Amino acid sequence: MMKIKVNGESREFEEATTLQQLIQSLGLESKVMAAAVNMEIVKQDAWDKAVLNDGDTIELLDFVGGG
Repeated sequence: MMKIKVNGESREFEEATTLQQLIQSLGLESKVMAAAVNMEIVKQDAWDKAVLNDGDTIELLDFVGGG
């Protein structure tokens, strides 16, 4: 198991989890618009190739309209 911080909260995931798998495991596929791994934006079409490592920090963002 590896520890990854997701939006400030420490969580455990299996080794070699991809960003796409992490988002799916959290049930956020339809909500996440942007993702950053260690402060670097990962484009949505690369989420399935972005393999996470122990100690990574992930920020998952959605955009909310307002006015």
